[in-house]
Amino acid sequence: MARRLRREEVVTIRVLAEKGESKRQIGRTLGVGESLVRYHLKRAEDGATDGRKGKIHKAAGLAGVIGRWWEDREVEAGERPPNVQELHELLLREYAYDGSYQSVRRYVRAVFAPPKIRTYRRVETPPGAQAQTDWGEFPRVDIGDGPEDLHAFVMVLSHSRKVAVVWSRSEKLLAWLNCHNEAFVRLAGIPAVNRIDNLKTGISRGAGAWGVINATYRTYAKTVGFHIDACAPRAGNAKGKVEAKVKLGRFRLRPYERRFDGLKDLQDSTDRRLDRWSKTAICPATGKTVQESWDDELFYLAPLPVLPVPFDIAVTRPVHRDATVSFEGRTYAVPFEHALREVEVRGCAGRVQFVAEGQVIKEYPRGTEERILVDPACYEGEGTDRVLPPLPLGKMGRRLREIMETPVEKRPIDLYAALAEVAR
Repeated sequence: MARRLRREEVVTIRVLAEKGESKRQIGRTLGVGESLVRYHLKRAEDGATDGRKGKIHKAAGLAGVIGRWWEDREVEAGERPPNVQELHELLLREYAYDGSYQSVRRYVRAVFAPPKIRTYRRVETPPGAQAQTDWGEFPRVDIGDGPEDLHAFVMVLSHSRKVAVVWSRSEKLLAWLNCHNEAFVRLAGIPAVNRIDNLKTGISRGAGAWGVINATYRTYAKTVGFHIDACAPRAGNAKGKVEAKVKLGRFRLRPYERRFDGLKDLQDSTDRRLDRWSKTAICPATGKTVQESWDDELFYLAPLPVLPVPFDIAVTRPVHRDATVSFEGRTYAVPFEHALREVEVRGCAGRVQFVAEGQVIKEYPRGTEERILVDPACYEGEGTDRVLPPLPLGKMGRRLREIMETPVEKRPIDLYAALAEVAR
């Protein structure tokens, strides 16, 4: 059975025939039989028209209802038009309409003009000003244990087009922050602004300029030294450079071409491919290669700081008079000079960090069975103008510490006897 030609193909037949192409050649060009080409040329000569033209639309019987519904949802230039699927469901539910969705769609297209096209401004950013970041999805990549779904974190410098790709098994918050660290290392500096999409690890509520930045991500950005710039909803062109690099990655990175020996092997292969690409690809903003443009841009990037360990929780907690802080149902000791002040607590992968004035002052394992974690060193040292050190341990306290620091199987009976002697 001959396939049905699209309207553009029918027009192509007429245009090629007018230019003198043979019917056989036209058929070869379009991948159809010569008889089908003859049929459409004959219809054109006879002035045949689409039989559906001039017919009354089935949905026209509800023209008033549809018109009011459409006016209530009038859109500004550049916005999405009303959802015709919602209109069809309304007609089915409340007006006993028995026509198809396509019948409503054809009526709407015939009666209502499409919204005006909103053009957008093309902007080239100066060196060091902006990076753009997004995720790419790569299902069924074999990295040693059979096919699995992987995520490619893509960050590109908007000026030089230098790109960093970091592979991850997850898009959760800790992975999001860790991938930032890895990307900044590969770009060898920090841009002033990072433009992101409205994903939950970046924007916790809302979207765009009115969105609420994820508190942990905001803290991370402040620590590293960049500003977060979220795109407006449905504005893919606002981060077109990274969108293009995500698409480019599907052809350049070739994660499906072989079996990799773990995530590190895939990452090393990706880094090598991107390095070779940057030495031959041309940056449109400079006319030089991406590598040469990046070399020039490095001067304008902020120096790479000591990057923080990725964390999924960042909260402020008071330090009690006994120099302890409560977090996740546990009590932790911190250096005594921070007593009766507030410190930032970061829940990292496998550890808890306590930060004051931008510096990590103490860290412990996270999620331990113990509910109280105390490092005696937190109570040692000189006092300050504000805080006096705790009183030194007495004899009993020192003996108790000795017992605590000695494995149970090695604790001699005479040590317990010594405790009894101290207590007299």
